[in-house]
Amino acid sequence: MKVKIFEVLEGTSEHKKLSSYFTFCIMTLILLSAVAIALETVEPYREEYGGAFYLFEVFSVAIFTTEYILRVWGCTVDERYSHPIKGRIRFMLTPMAMIDLLAVAPFFLSFFVTDLRFVRVLRLLRIFRVVKLVRYSKALHTFAVVAKDKKEELIIVGALGAILIFLASTLMYFVEHEAQPVVFASIPHAMWWAVSTLTTVGYGDVTPITGLGKVLGAVISIIGIGMFALPAGILGSAFVEEFEMRRGMFKKCPHCDKIISDRRKEDRAYDNKK
Repeated sequence: MKVKIFEVLEGTSEHKKLSSYFTFCIMTLILLSAVAIALETVEPYREEYGGAFYLFEVFSVAIFTTEYILRVWGCTVDERYSHPIKGRIRFMLTPMAMIDLLAVAPFFLSFFVTDLRFVRVLRLLRIFRVVKLVRYSKALHTFAVVAKDKKEELIIVGALGAILIFLASTLMYFVEHEAQPVVFASIPHAMWWAVSTLTTVGYGDVTPITGLGKVLGAVISIIGIGMFALPAGILGSAFVEEFEMRRGMFKKCPHCDKIISDRRKEDRAYDNKK
């Protein structure tokens, strides 16, 4: 029984049809739960259908909690979590298991918390249920795999972005502070302008008025376009590699974990396209 439940939850080939039904039902419940959370913030709906929202919340939490308990109970089928105690603890500390827990924990914690501010935070945490879609959606799972494979490159790009924001805000502070002492009161104040400019959003609430400030703003805007092109290129190439690996044209070296190509399959695919 434990093995069958685990295989259905994990979507193995032996129970693929049953697992597909389960996945569809859970994904539908996640989406409906997210919609309910959003509609609950609309005051007229909350006043008129508050009871219905609460009943649906109880139903959703009951299903998600049952799923979480079954996963923790059945995880020992996997060799990685075979130990009845340590294995389950290790499983509960995995990212997806933590997300599953965060999806239901706010509901139960709200019974023990009286501070309204903390209750609001707990209600906000319910939105973590949407992240559960990563487990069930192949597209989101692929994105998670790609982001994990390219995490070092993305961290470098993020660090460069942080450096650029700091440099841009520092330069603009010294250029514009005398002309606009309130708007550019400090470097942290100038960081809002730097972020909106580098991301090419340009809200217009904070703008340079000096000649040098405008030139600097133009240069930083151009740099911002290139800064966001970097992660797009990294993720784009990673998606291509992932799809080609699934088609069997590329594979990972078991020794160095680098991507290597299967030239015969590439040539065969090229011939088929012709």
